[in-house]
Amino acid sequence: MEFAQVVSVENMRKSDAKTIAEHTPSAELMYRAAKGIFESAKFVGKVAVVCGKGNNGGDGYALACILCQNGFTPTIFRVGDGFSKDGLYYYKKAMSLGAEELPMSQAAAFTGFDIVTDCLLGTGFSGELKGEMLDAVEQINMTNAYVISADINSGINGDTGVCGTAVNSDLTVSIGSFKTGMFLNDAPYYIGSMTNCDIGINLIEEEYKLIDYSLLHMFEGYGSLVMTTEEFFKKYGYEPSRCNVARCVEEISKKERRTVVVKTDHSAVIADLKYIYFCADYVINN
Repeated sequence: MEFAQVVSVENMRKSDAKTIAEHTPSAELMYRAAKGIFESAKFVGKVAVVCGKGNNGGDGYALACILCQNGFTPTIFRVGDGFSKDGLYYYKKAMSLGAEELPMSQAAAFTGFDIVTDCLLGTGFSGELKGEMLDAVEQINMTNAYVISADINSGINGDTGVCGTAVNSDLTVSIGSFKTGMFLNDAPYYIGSMTNCDIGINLIEEEYKLIDYSLLHMFEGYGSLVMTTEEFFKKYGYEPSRCNVARCVEEISKKERRTVVVKTDHSAVIADLKYIYFCADYVINN
């Protein structure tokens, strides 16, 4: 059986860089990410694309191009000055294809939009949202539109899943491979459903495996150590914002010589002496 992969942010960053250096130009990967987002949801009506200044924003601009080419007139909202190199290319192309642009001061909780795409921050973000970025996330969270997050919900730490404030998505489209933070701590309570888009990034290391959530019960019996995340952190004294839960669970499993399950209401990380697995009830198309 072939398992989908769950990886650390650093592994994905290095794998992305190696793929760009040896195989695929970064602009092509950005286009593939945007195409994956477009194909993962049913776009209808009026679409807002809310972009930050990094490559996550670049995915949004590339998505705006694809929307224009498929009969939509997306409205771009930019948060922060500046662009990544590829982001600027796709921004200019989107505008030349007929995309519209409005300042965030006119977002008004995106009233009148049917879909809002969150392309503000990627998996490398950590810490607390501030200033105009916080304002943008709060505007998205007030909308009645269907919300799609590109790669990860803006505000969530890609490794730990910890956040103060983050985008509440109806759908999150992970890019490349799922990241550990999408299953841990606060993340499960911000993600409505989640799928992954394979854009051709060759992983330099396979770290963790994704299993179907329906199989979780198979790991919880036969003397397994089963804990909630709250119980886990309290018992072992780890800090959620600093703990690599997967590696800590692996160490406990080896020490205890039994399967260990640490879970939230919607997800779990499992160490069974041989492999480390992740699962969540909001993952689709895995």
